[in-house]
Amino acid sequence: MNSAVPAAPDAFEVRAHQFEDVEQQHHASWLGMWVFLATEVMFFGGMFAAYAFYRVGFPNAFAAASNRLDVTLGAINTAVLISSSFTMALAVHGGETGRNKAAIRYLLLTMLLGAVFLGVKFYEYHEKFVEHLVPGPAFRFEGPHAHPAEIFFSLYFAMTGLHALHMIIGIGLLTWMALKARRKRFSPIYYTPIELTGLYWHFVDLIWIFLFPLLYLVGRHL
Repeated sequence: MNSAVPAAPDAFEVRAHQFEDVEQQHHASWLGMWVFLATEVMFFGGMFAAYAFYRVGFPNAFAAASNRLDVTLGAINTAVLISSSFTMALAVHGGETGRNKAAIRYLLLTMLLGAVFLGVKFYEYHEKFVEHLVPGPAFRFEGPHAHPAEIFFSLYFAMTGLHALHMIIGIGLLTWMALKARRKRFSPIYYTPIELTGLYWHFVDLIWIFLFPLLYLVGRHL
């Protein structure tokens, strides 16, 4: 009688052929993600530098333009993203401990919070369109600061638009992670994808933590 017991799934089922073991694959994946995030920091850093340059050059105009932003909506979005970082951390923990159902639950909640953030942001964009504050031929800004105010709103749409694009990409990644968790792909042996997705999501949240005070708060009372 054949008494052989089927082998339990092991690390080799989740290890790419070019790596010696899962640990090496994990370290390589982390290094790749940090290199990617470093390029993102440089990309956003250039936009932050441009903002700082013009802010120093036109402080009163930027303060006047900032007052046209809805700080309440900005604060709501900040709270939404901070909450999404918490649910993302719970999703990663679920993946690390092999609790795939919990991972799915918190991934879906994180996606919902991300969708709320985008909905609020697109509502803000609509408001600016109605108020003729979108840079271009239809731009209208009363007072002596019209030209530098248009620069402010150009930076506002560029920086928040790029951030929103990263949010949309993040929601796509979360959807992919939820599908993997549904197939019970995560375990204490293998959880690198959801861990790196969490790192990306936290990075995008951190960018907003800098954008909110710079665009909505700094110099509002000048």
